[in-house]
Amino acid sequence: MNKRKIAVVITARPSYSRIKTALQAINEHPALELQLIVAASALLERYGSAVNYIVEDGFEIAAKVFNVLEGENLTAAAKTTGIGILELSTVFDNLKPDIVVTVADRFETMATAIAASYMNIPLAHIQGGEVTGNIDEKVRHAITKLADYHFVASENAKERVVKLGENPDCVYNTGCPSIDLAKEVKENSLELPFNPYEKYGGVGAKPDLSKGYLVVMQHPVTNEYQDSRKHIEATLKAIYELNQPTLWFWPNVDAGADGTSTGIRAYRETHQLPHVHFFKNMEGRDFLHLLKHSKCLIGNSSVGIRECAYMGVPVVNIGSRQNKRDRGTNVVDVHYDVELIKAAIEERSSCSIVESNVYGGGDAGLTIANLLEKLPLKFHKTITY
Repeated sequence: MNKRKIAVVITARPSYSRIKTALQAINEHPALELQLIVAASALLERYGSAVNYIVEDGFEIAAKVFNVLEGENLTAAAKTTGIGILELSTVFDNLKPDIVVTVADRFETMATAIAASYMNIPLAHIQGGEVTGNIDEKVRHAITKLADYHFVASENAKERVVKLGENPDCVYNTGCPSIDLAKEVKENSLELPFNPYEKYGGVGAKPDLSKGYLVVMQHPVTNEYQDSRKHIEATLKAIYELNQPTLWFWPNVDAGADGTSTGIRAYRETHQLPHVHFFKNMEGRDFLHLLKHSKCLIGNSSVGIRECAYMGVPVVNIGSRQNKRDRGTNVVDVHYDVELIKAAIEERSSCSIVESNVYGGGDAGLTIANLLEKLPLKFHKTITY
């Protein structure tokens, strides 16, 4: 019996963490053949070379697509998407997958969805139906309309996809695969199992982590990209004044990332930061271990909304990037204001957190693989209005 070929496109470091357990389940499934395509910023060293972790985890890469244009502005994002359509079309033509899988809402995923749709290859979309109130929401909903199958992460997301006119029989609440890793870490991580400085290098001071530490991961907001430097400077000042051990992670390759990165570099040049260490990237499981034992996550990453809720990690969510997204009680939302950020960090770091499983219970990867084996490959997409 011929195995069903499943092409999964990874375009950024968060995408890999979001889909890793599904990749493992597809790879191990006797009726499926994984065709792993790595593209965009997942291939770039300046964003942590996520491709290295993919290889270290034992996955065979079927194709690489270098399509990121430098500039980190809206024009570069649009052109990167266009190049992605061109390159992925060629890859799909060569690999001839039975189903293409795309993840979440980054601008590079739009290229995957368009290429697969125009080539009449069934498209499965993971994490559709969520709302955030920014440009990512437009991309996410557009991919929903292009997709044939929907593997959503929550009941609210499922209802939203159906309301968008998609066939309810093609919408599955699988939970989020990232929760699979969070479940493993939550159940087994009694202490931080590695030295982050020794294992991942990075730059800056090496504060003592034994009495607790903060983690910062703040990305630019694409529809507010002109203010990205001002936004990061508020967080930098708050962390500087709190003077607590802090591990800070570099931003994604989004419009405004230059402003965020420049703001960090400029602040380091004018301020002594003996309590802050900076990292480009970290393997997904290690990052969750780091979060599990932290006092608080600060910034605007969706990991605070998803994995941190499941593990019971306090989160200070800054700004509008995660607006309207389903969340647990671990999150407090604040504006780009130094005093508000400081007060929220102090409050979150000392409060008791109730764990939440809004995004599933930890078996999404296997569920997705089993669905990919059974889904029909040829059908007329039924859309109701």
